[in-house]
Amino acid sequence: MSKGDNREYVWSETPSTRPEYPHIERWITPGARVIDLGCGNGSLLLLLKEKKNIIASGIELAPSGVAACQAHGLQVTQGRIDVPLNEIADDTFDFAICNVTLQMVMYPEVTLREMRRVARYQIVSFPNFAFIANRLDLLLFGRMPRWGLFGYTWYNTGHIHQLSIADFLTTIAELGMIVRDRVWLGKLGRALAPNLLTQTAIFLLEKTNHD
Repeated sequence: MSKGDNREYVWSETPSTRPEYPHIERWITPGARVIDLGCGNGSLLLLLKEKKNIIASGIELAPSGVAACQAHGLQVTQGRIDVPLNEIADDTFDFAICNVTLQMVMYPEVTLREMRRVARYQIVSFPNFAFIANRLDLLLFGRMPRWGLFGYTWYNTGHIHQLSIADFLTTIAELGMIVRDRVWLGKLGRALAPNLLTQTAIFLLEKTNHD
């Protein structure tokens, strides 16, 4: 990633890891057909291929990410993930993943709708911008919160939709998706008030019908 501005990504070919990966891996069944939307340099897909022997596909906007994926032998195409994915038939995949990327696309509802269409299960993670540190930042200092922007500011971040867990739950209900499992990441007591105390939320979703 370029320093000082995360609206433009320059991906390294070296695989990396994120806190969400072990939880996502746990949900993926061996040999599953998986598409990662906004797959970056393919680190998650490479992990799932190694651990779960998945049939992997991906879509990534940044040319450097696509090049890194292809250098590792991954079937990844360049393109947006918040448009109709007309080249992908219904129910092509078992799992569609969008990891810490939904808040960075222009039309997140389109991304979710397409995930529901192309896969039986959907795995989505995002920073919870209703986290208590953000609330206090706005209340006490009167400035747009910076927690969840990973060191960036309001003008040089790619995080254009700052959603909460409550927002997300309302949206997936409207789109015909239900929660099968979820993980709350953070150092505080998440179980009591996840929308207040969770830093990053990870959801395993399923479409409510299979037509």
